[in-house]
Amino acid sequence: MEKTWRWFGKKDTITLAMLRQIGVEGIVTALHHIPNGEIWTSEEIEDLKKYIEEAGLHWSVVESLPVSEAIKYAGEDRDTLIENYKISLANLGRAGVKTVCYNFMPVIDWVRTDLYHPWADGASSLYFDKSRFAYFDCCILKREGAEKDYTADEMAKVRELDKTISEKEQLELIDAIIVKTQGFVNGNITEEDKNPVALFKQLLALYKGIDKYDLRENMKYFLKQIMPVCNESGINMCVHPDDPPFQLLGLPRIVTGGEDIEWILNAVDNPHNGLTFCAGSLSAGLHNNVPELAERFAKRTHFVHLRSTNVLSDGNFIEASHLEGRGHLIDVVRVFEKQNPGVPMRVDHGRLMLDDVNKNYNAGYSFLGRMYAMAQMDGVMATVKSELEKSMF
Repeated sequence: MEKTWRWFGKKDTITLAMLRQIGVEGIVTALHHIPNGEIWTSEEIEDLKKYIEEAGLHWSVVESLPVSEAIKYAGEDRDTLIENYKISLANLGRAGVKTVCYNFMPVIDWVRTDLYHPWADGASSLYFDKSRFAYFDCCILKREGAEKDYTADEMAKVRELDKTISEKEQLELIDAIIVKTQGFVNGNITEEDKNPVALFKQLLALYKGIDKYDLRENMKYFLKQIMPVCNESGINMCVHPDDPPFQLLGLPRIVTGGEDIEWILNAVDNPHNGLTFCAGSLSAGLHNNVPELAERFAKRTHFVHLRSTNVLSDGNFIEASHLEGRGHLIDVVRVFEKQNPGVPMRVDHGRLMLDDVNKNYNAGYSFLGRMYAMAQMDGVMATVKSELEKSMF
């Protein structure tokens, strides 16, 4: 597996020189400054590619070329946006950047309620608290009919929280759910927006009446439109699973586990239509056996995210150590080193630790936490490779 790293461009305080020193082989990045839906020009792509190569590295994966909301909900400008997307893909192909990670999650990308959940050792990590999320949904967002999506016990916890939560805690919850985790990923809401809750409600309204099957058909339409370009340019598209892999906010989620992934790969049965195997996202769903899914979809996987979660009895989940948790990353690495050994992988969502605490990194993307996780995975990969070599004799 190729060791890659998500890097946020020339303004990232984690420099390419730093990444070379810790053993990174390939870079995962995007043209973050270009608004969603606009064309990535050859000039912009070549400029960033040259910058990476001058540092002695190469641009391995695009993460991501965002799919505009109007493509997902089939808005009036869907076909125009898809044409722009196809031009961007062709430009990437000409530049030799041929793996593109994307997602088809409506409105909201990955979801957490606490970006700095403390561990006993003094580090912190990302955390999802179902009751606090329900509070956001029912009492801050005030989504119509939201209460029906939660159990009686969960709603009782919401009512108790409503008695004690401070205005500061409410703002922190808004910041965690719809601002800090979203702005640097898909740009729907940024830290400059004055009223993120109102904007978020407008985005939710775009999906009124759209269910899982509608969203599936919209995704199929998108993939069928872009596959000719992928065939011609050698581009491998790899969809990222929903994070977390269950329905939220009344929105459909269509990449939650094996049945969903099978549907997507069969709906457009083309080797360029593939998967980003995110062990962490999949592990947050109790219905998923992550190593079994790796075995099942290894051949159609074009990119791997190595992270893991622990799911608690109340439905909450926390980022686990990369050597522990429901991701079973040692087993996952064994699968890919055996079935798809050249696939690029990156570690994801490292803990915030030591001197990184005050460096204002994007949530989940600190330097030392990810470096520590990469060292763990490097050791696992070396061990697995040695096992495989010995088994050949």
